[in-house]
Amino acid sequence: MKRKFPMPSPEELALTGVTVLWGGTFLVLHTAMQHCGPRFFVFVRFMMAAVFVGFLAGRKLLDFNRREIWAGTLIGVTLATGYVLQSAGLHDITSSRSAFITALYVPLVPIFQWAFLRRAPHLMSWLGIGLAFAGLVCLAGPAALSLSFGRGDLLTLCAAIAIAIEIVLISLYARGVDSLRITVMQLFAGSLFAGLMVPVSGEVLPAFSWVWIACALALGGLSALVQVVMNWAQKSVSPTKAAVIYAGEPVWGGLVGWMAGDHLPPATLLGAVLIVGGVLTSELRPQWLEALLGRSSQALTKND
Repeated sequence: MKRKFPMPSPEELALTGVTVLWGGTFLVLHTAMQHCGPRFFVFVRFMMAAVFVGFLAGRKLLDFNRREIWAGTLIGVTLATGYVLQSAGLHDITSSRSAFITALYVPLVPIFQWAFLRRAPHLMSWLGIGLAFAGLVCLAGPAALSLSFGRGDLLTLCAAIAIAIEIVLISLYARGVDSLRITVMQLFAGSLFAGLMVPVSGEVLPAFSWVWIACALALGGLSALVQVVMNWAQKSVSPTKAAVIYAGEPVWGGLVGWMAGDHLPPATLLGAVLIVGGVLTSELRPQWLEALLGRSSQALTKND
């Protein structure tokens, strides 16, 4: 009897949905960066997102507990750190190299999951991670793989580490907290952290413009939705599987760019295929592999 391909759970479908929306924001963000600095924009965007989720939470905000405040602050600072460091790194390196280095969060997540949560990813999850990362390398292009390592590379690598830690922390603290309250805390803390970085970095405040304000409103609403879904879905979806799903972001971004008239070279198409293949592979649990892993586990137990 053939084993049916496992159907994705509602939580996995929700994460896929927000990744699709996430991937389509590049054009909006690119427009905003022509009128506003990255740190101030993150400050305004996250603050708007916190207000949106706060209205949605309503009276639930009166029931904050210490775990939600502590965990939300920690995740929010990590989230904003990733955004700020990635933006700072882009001043010194190309966008393709930034995309490649940032993509290192994909293989880092299962390592951090193993270290922090003491949960070893399944073998098929490792294979899916490998395919997804290979796809991201294809999307970045050969120019991103040069061996030089300067200030921009280091900042972007730190951003990738921050993103990986954020994904694992969300899974670590997702259970036992209210998804709306902890999201408000994440966004509020992230906004304040980004705002504090504005004078520290010497970033100039932008002139008033409806363009960047409209972009901040749009992306603030998206950030609110994305963080709520992440906090809800990662109660049951492992950090490793979530990372594989999030790896599809540039695929959806490329599709939006193609619809807007951009040309997609063969390497980009290959990268998209590898990423989608990684997502599908991570879902597979072949019976022969399960049996082999079971026998190996029994043998190790006997040897112990």
